[in-house]
Amino acid sequence: MQDYLVRDINLAPGGRLKIDWVRVHMPVLNAIREEFEREKPFAGVRVAMSIHLEAKTAYLAEVLKAGGAHVAISGSNPLSTQDDVAAALAAAGIHVYAWHGATSQEYIDHLIKVLEIRPHVVIDDGGDLVHLLHTRCRELASEVAGGCEETTTGVSRLKAMEREGKLLFPMIAVNDARCKFLFDNRYGTGESVWAGIMRTTNLLVAGKTVVVLGYGWCGRGVAMRASGLGAKVVVCEVDPVRALEAYMDGYLVMKSEQAAGVGDIFITVTGCRDVLRGEHFRRMKDGAILANAGHFDVEINKPELAAAAVSRRVVRQNIEEFTLPDGRRIYLLGEGRLVNLAAGDGHPAEIMDMSFALQALSARYIWQHKGRLGPRVYLVPAELDRQVAELRLTSLGVEIDRLTPGQEAYILSWQGE
Repeated sequence: MQDYLVRDINLAPGGRLKIDWVRVHMPVLNAIREEFEREKPFAGVRVAMSIHLEAKTAYLAEVLKAGGAHVAISGSNPLSTQDDVAAALAAAGIHVYAWHGATSQEYIDHLIKVLEIRPHVVIDDGGDLVHLLHTRCRELASEVAGGCEETTTGVSRLKAMEREGKLLFPMIAVNDARCKFLFDNRYGTGESVWAGIMRTTNLLVAGKTVVVLGYGWCGRGVAMRASGLGAKVVVCEVDPVRALEAYMDGYLVMKSEQAAGVGDIFITVTGCRDVLRGEHFRRMKDGAILANAGHFDVEINKPELAAAAVSRRVVRQNIEEFTLPDGRRIYLLGEGRLVNLAAGDGHPAEIMDMSFALQALSARYIWQHKGRLGPRVYLVPAELDRQVAELRLTSLGVEIDRLTPGQEAYILSWQGE
């Protein structure tokens, strides 16, 4: 098997600097790395990874390698791979198959190359590796003990496979752990989405009307940060409970068709397709900005946007202008892909420290329990969630209370005495 496929191996020194920078700011993963180096829980284990290939992900790959794993990695989005980081991993002896701007075919080819190691453990982000292992690469699934899924979209796909009885091996829904969705999805997405939008557009947010489509944990974070930047926030939802929550959080709630006429910046974060489409584009203001924060580039219907336009051009890096017949202009950021990664560096290192700590510990759990878990979607064990939180608090120098024996007995008693 070829050792790597990267854009330019000579970019490795710059990528190494990026990895070293985030490593300093990932104390939880550092503590786990020390444990892995002592115990070598992945000795002889082949790990296949497909996650947005930037510095934080690269460090997770190195932590697994420090634990004895034979690691092969690709990106999970053609625009989120950073070529210098990929080169740095390749130079460090990790099998890397990824480059920025890969075509659809190249992207699939890279994923297949990763799977050719015949993995024991799979770490996925969006479900593309798992999908291949259940379709065109099914013969490579025979040795898979299980894996972990990073994101909401991937977990949804896994649960659909489980419902249909199609899932071949156990998968842990890392996305559904408290130390993932409460921090990564909310604070990480909220901050990184706006960092990507502001860096790309160099435009003011304060005073504008921001329309957030989807009020899950990621949508909550995006709305919260928009409000903090001085924007007026509108939320669009299909779930009545989430819509009510957005209303009680102080945001305007309305149908997307109505919101299309008032918004200045639109951010889709639903995990569904065609959230913004032709009828919305026809109502939008001149200069409306569209960004997607969902995993796949299907939330903004790009074919319908292109069909509605009489001309299109790239006006700035990661900004494409679509001019409608009446002269109105709509701007699409990052080709409708994840704006925080296609047009930014992703979540802050301290946030991904917790998420990737969960990935590392969950991968170890899967391997330790090989053959004992059925082909289902599992929650992250509560003790791992708690361990990550405790390690993070320790790194911050924060101490918390503990229940006394009497309090613990009271909490566990049904008699209340």
